[in-house]
Amino acid sequence: MERGAGAERQMKYVLVTGGVVSGLGKGVTASSIGVVLKSCGLRVTSIKIDPYLNTDAGTMSPFEHGEVFVLDDGGEVDLDLGNYERFLDVTLTRDNNITTGKIYQSVLEKERKGDYLGKTVQVVPHITDAIKNWIESVASIPVDGKDGPADVCVIELGGTVGDIESMPFIEALRQLSFSVGKENFCLIHVSLVPVLGVVGEQKTKPTQHSVRELRALGLTPDLLACRSSQPIQENTKVKLSQFCHVPVANILNIHDVPNIWHIPLLLRNQNAHEAIIKQLNFYSMATPPDLKSWTEMAETYENLNSSVKIAMVGKYTGLTDSYLSVVKALLHSCVACSLRPSVEWIAASDLEDESARVTPEAYEMAWKALKGSSCILVPGGFGDRGVPGMILAAKYARENKIPYLGICLGMQISVIEISRSILGLERANSEEFDPQTPHPVVMFMPEGSRTHMGSTMRLGSRRTFIKNPDCITSKLYKGSAYVDERHRHRYEVNPDYVGKLESAGLEFVGSDESGTRMEVVELPSHPYYVGVQFHPEFKSRPGKPSALFLGLILAATGQLQPHLNRL
Repeated sequence: MERGAGAERQMKYVLVTGGVVSGLGKGVTASSIGVVLKSCGLRVTSIKIDPYLNTDAGTMSPFEHGEVFVLDDGGEVDLDLGNYERFLDVTLTRDNNITTGKIYQSVLEKERKGDYLGKTVQVVPHITDAIKNWIESVASIPVDGKDGPADVCVIELGGTVGDIESMPFIEALRQLSFSVGKENFCLIHVSLVPVLGVVGEQKTKPTQHSVRELRALGLTPDLLACRSSQPIQENTKVKLSQFCHVPVANILNIHDVPNIWHIPLLLRNQNAHEAIIKQLNFYSMATPPDLKSWTEMAETYENLNSSVKIAMVGKYTGLTDSYLSVVKALLHSCVACSLRPSVEWIAASDLEDESARVTPEAYEMAWKALKGSSCILVPGGFGDRGVPGMILAAKYARENKIPYLGICLGMQISVIEISRSILGLERANSEEFDPQTPHPVVMFMPEGSRTHMGSTMRLGSRRTFIKNPDCITSKLYKGSAYVDERHRHRYEVNPDYVGKLESAGLEFVGSDESGTRMEVVELPSHPYYVGVQFHPEFKSRPGKPSALFLGLILAATGQLQPHLNRL
C-alpha cells in the first residue's frame, strides 16, 4: 500500500502452509511463487520457519533431515533455503531461517536480563511477539544486492497444520495478518488431493479437513495449491471451492512434472501471479510475467538426449536429499554441456574388502558402477563409516586417470590416499578417524571445539587465494586470483605434511590468506583431479554452474581443454 511519495511502503507477505501430509513440496512451491513474482518485476525475499527445537540444522543427521545448507554468513540452515537461493538467485542470511529454538533462546535471554520487568513470560504474547518482530525485521533486509527492502516476503511454514510445535507460529502469523491488513497478506495452502481406488476419483476430503483446521486457528487461505499425480478435474475444483471458501480461479493444481523447473511455469499458466497481485494490490508495480529464459531452461533439459555417468561415492546415499545441492550443481553443469546427469549412487562401504566378504553382490555392483562411470565425485561428510571405500575410489580415479572431484572430506580422502600409496605412510589418516595415527595428514582445526558440535566449525564464505595462475582451478575461475566459497568443516590438511605431499606430485594450488590452510589440491599429471576444502555446490545456480563441477563434467566428456582454451 503506497503511503505517498518517498514514504516507506508496507511490506507485503505471502505465507505458504501445508496440510494433510508432510513432504508435499512446500519449499519448491514457495520458491516457484517467488520466481513468478520476480518475473513480474517485483523484488522478493524469503523466510523459512522450522518448528523444531534445534537452534539450527547444523547438528541434524542428513538421514533424518536431508542436507545442511550453508549460507555466506555461516548459517547452517534447512535445505529449502538452498532452493530459495537457487530459484531466486539471492543471498540469504541465517536469520532467514527461524526455528523454535532460536525464538525461545532469544526470549529466555531477554527474560534473564530482566527485559520483561518481572512479568510472567508466556507463549502469548511474548513468544508470538518475538516471532512477529523477527519476521518483520528480517523481511526488510535486502538479499538481492540492491538497496532497500524487497516488495514481498514469501514465508514458508514448515511441518503440517495441526502439528503441536507449529501452533505458536500459526498464532503469530494470524496476528501478523491482522496487523498488516488483508491487502498486505496472502495465504497459500498446499494440500494433497489423492486418487483412491480403481475408479480414479479425486478425493477432496483431506483438503477440506486441513482447511477447516487452518480456519479454526484464525487463518483463511486465499489460494489453494493442490498436489496431485495428475491434473485435477474441474468438478474437483468446484467442490473444493464450495467447501473451502476459495474462488475456483484461486485453486491451483501442482501436479507431477518432469522436473521442478516446470513448477513456476505451471503457476504462471494458471495465472497464480494475477491472483496474488490482486490480493496484495500490486497493480501499480507488477508487470506481465517474463519467464522466457526460465522456459528455455526447462525445455532445453526436456530435449536433452545424451547423458553422462557420474559416480557419487558417499555415506548418505540412502537418502538423496543428503546431497541435494551437489545433485543440483551437477544438473546445472550438465545442462550447460547439453547433457543429462546420470548419477550412480554408490555407498562407499560397498567398495570395501569387508563388503566383498559379507555382501559380495553389493560389492560387485558397486565396483561395476564405479568402473562404468565417466567421472567420480566424493562429497563431504562426517565420521569414519565408508572412509576406506572412498580411499579406494580416489585411488582408482588417480591410477586410471578418471576425472575426480573431492569436496571437503573428498579432498581429505585424496590426501590420505596419496600419503599411503605414494609416500608409503601406511597408517596415514585423519585425526577424525584415528586419533592415534602416527601420520596425522589431516588434523583437527586449532580453534575448533571438541566439546560442542553446533556452530563450532569453519563456516560460511571464506576467501581462497589461488597460488598458481596456470592450474586448472584458476583457469576454470577465469583467472581470478581468489575465490569466495562457503565452508563447513572442522578438520583440515596438516601443514607439516604439505612439503612431503607436494614431493609426491600433489600440488596445493589454493590456500587462505595465511598460506597455512590448504584449500585446493590438484594432480598436474592427471587430466582432472581436483580436491577442495570448501563446498562449491552451495553457490551453483541454474544458468550459472559452479566452475569446478563444470570442469568435472567437461573433463568426463573430453571437452575440458577446448573449454579452457576459449577462456
